[in-house]
Amino acid sequence: PDTTVKLLISREEWNEPREIPIVRAIITVPAIEWEMKPGDIAYLKLNNFNSNIPPLFYQSAFEIILKRPNGIVFDLRNNPGGFLDVSIDLAGWFLDRGDLVVRERYGNEKDEDAFFANGNGALAHIPTVILVNGGSASASEILAGALRDNRDIALIGEKTFGKGTVQEVHGMRNGSSIKISIAEWLTPNGTSINEKGIEPDYAVEMTEEDVKNKKDPQLDKAIEVLKKQINLNF
Repeated sequence: PDTTVKLLISREEWNEPREIPIVRAIITVPAIEWEMKPGDIAYLKLNNFNSNIPPLFYQSAFEIILKRPNGIVFDLRNNPGGFLDVSIDLAGWFLDRGDLVVRERYGNEKDEDAFFANGNGALAHIPTVILVNGGSASASEILAGALRDNRDIALIGEKTFGKGTVQEVHGMRNGSSIKISIAEWLTPNGTSINEKGIEPDYAVEMTEEDVKNKKDPQLDKAIEVLKKQINLNF
């Protein structure tokens, strides 16, 4: 910590690589963050789908419910995913019990496993929009796809990463291991996620200038869309 390292970074939009110095530090990223925005809108950001998420989400969800929000902006940007069962657990907060969350299709395209919401549906009737981008992957895409297909929840931002396969790890006799893809995930409507990603309903780019100026046009658009939904519901 506190030492400097120089990174040579190349990006498509740059004419040549740039050297960027950064200072090493120990960074603790909270699993869940939320706050109330003007208009009684709850902004809820989820940073992963690790095993500790369900009880943390339970606490945050009920704190939000006690605020009686008019709507929720659910931020899944740069969330790389995690455990499938955690995404199914969280889907149960936003969907009615028995709603299809995700399907697993195996190589012969005949055998499928289906996973259904089995939660309390406590957030199912609150207007909601979801923020996604190229860093939204795996379990994030499963949850976003399930909420859009079941509730027609709008996705706002940029196309998701496209990680939609199920892997098994097999040990080898020489001590190494091999990871084999055995199935792919499909949204409830049958859309394959893998290598395609999910296109947002409202495409909004986040530019480098936006980041430098601490602007968030994607969040601004999400609040705009949500407010229109809220007004239509009254």
